[in-house]
Formats: sequence, structure tokens, C-alpha cells
Amino acid sequence: MEVLKSKKILQDFIERQKEMGKKIGFAPTMGALHNGHLSLYEQARKENDLVISSIFVNPTQFNNPEDLEKYPRDINRDILILKNSGLVDAVYIPEVVDIYPEKAESKHYDFDGLENEMEGKSRPGHFDGVGTVVEELFVQVKPDNAYFGEKDFQQLAIIKKLAKKNKIPVKIHGVPIYRAENGLALSSRNQRLHEDRKDASKIIFETLKKVNEWFHTITIQEIKDRVQDVFDDQQGMKLEYFLIADEETLKETDFFYKGRSFRAFIVVIVDGVRLIDNMHLD
Repeated sequence: MEVLKSKKILQDFIERQKEMGKKIGFAPTMGALHNGHLSLYEQARKENDLVISSIFVNPTQFNNPEDLEKYPRDINRDILILKNSGLVDAVYIPEVVDIYPEKAESKHYDFDGLENEMEGKSRPGHFDGVGTVVEELFVQVKPDNAYFGEKDFQQLAIIKKLAKKNKIPVKIHGVPIYRAENGLALSSRNQRLHEDRKDASKIIFETLKKVNEWFHTITIQEIKDRVQDVFDDQQGMKLEYFLIADEETLKETDFFYKGRSFRAFIVVIVDGVRLIDNMHLD
């Protein structure tokens, strides 16, 4: 596995691969890698000649400087995980100047309103930061296919919109949420939880499964009340939000309309750690 530590080294590498006609699969990350990330590369490996990872903690998508400071970083560990996986041919580890040559600032995007729902309400500018870094990485890596996890479903929808509106020649693939044995969605933030709290947090997935049963028989408001009751009873947990939204527009709905697809979204604060999850409603 090659480790590409600058934009220039990456560009030389990509040029050689394109000359050989290789199809490139790509999944960008912010490091703190886990099996959820590796599931992206497993999918990419099946569909491409060459698989590239990137590790870059993007400063422009953090609203809170403290969150940026606390974000787990261990680049040597991450490189070893990628190398040992046997799934990745090269990893790009840019410096800030490789992504933001002048100043670490976001572009402003119009994602047709997707950016104003859910996470956008509590994290203004977050998706401008995501769009800026992903667009720049697409320009530099020139992938044919790019892979993103469905855990960050809103981010996935926004990146699909980014590629479509900006006519970026890359196919965006969503990869199902990778879960721990107890059902907890894998996340780099989980590293900040004590083991007993990781086990207790399985209630998030268990609740989503109940929601998938309840929506056949009761109203959305009744579902929301039940979910609130579940987390009112959980010590050290606070429900930040729970809602059911249209999968295409991401707008919250208060009724199940025929012919539309819906997804439940949840955010729970566990001992100060913000955990997100979601589930398609059958």
C-alpha cells in the first residue's frame, strides 16, 4: 500500500493509474478508522481496479473548535489498519495547504434545501465544509466510484446532490451501516465511550427497530412520544432529536404518504458523546 503525503505525490500517482486505464474507487475519511470504514473498502474492492483511501480531519466542518480538538487522531494506527486489511492500494494524507492552499474556508453551496434539515439546523455551515472538502478530494483523486456510509445519511444525500449539481463525473454509492454485535452503529466517536456505556447505547438501535414495527399501527406523534419516553428512562442519555423524514427531501413528515420512502433519524447524547443513527422504514 502506497502512502501519498502531498497533493503533488497524489497527482503523479493518479496520472500513472489513469494512463493504465484503471477504474478508481475512493472513500474519504477523517481517520480514527474502524470496521465501518473497512466495509466501504470491501465494497470498493469488488467494483474497481484500484482502491484509494484518504485521511484528513477537515477543520471547516466543525462548528465547535473543542470538537475539532477532541477528534481522535492516530495516523500510524490508521495506516496499519488499512495496510493489514489488504483492501486499499493507496492512502492520501494531505496537509491543510493541499486542500486549502490559501485559507481554510468553506465554499457556499445550495443543496436544494437538504442542508437545512436535521443536522443543518444545529450545525450551521457544517455541510458547506463537507461539500468543500469532498469536492476538492474528488478533483484531486479523480475517482470513478466513491463510497460513503449510510450512518451519515444526510451527508450521503448531500454528496450525491453535490456530484449531480456540479457535474462531477463520479458515481456515489451508499454502503449499509456497519454495526457492533449489540447493534450500536460504529463511529469514531464511540472511542470516547466507556465499554459499559457502549453496551447501554444498544438501546438506540433497539428503539429504531421498535419504530419500524410501530409505524405500521400508530401515528408518528405517538411514535415520537414513545421514543421520548424510552430515553427519559435512560440514565446518562439525552434524546437530542428523533424524527421521521422523507428519504428524498429529508423533510420531516407527520404522515406516511403512499409511494414515498421514509427513514427514522435519531441523535442521542451519551455521557457528552453525540451518537447518530437512522433506519429505513420498511
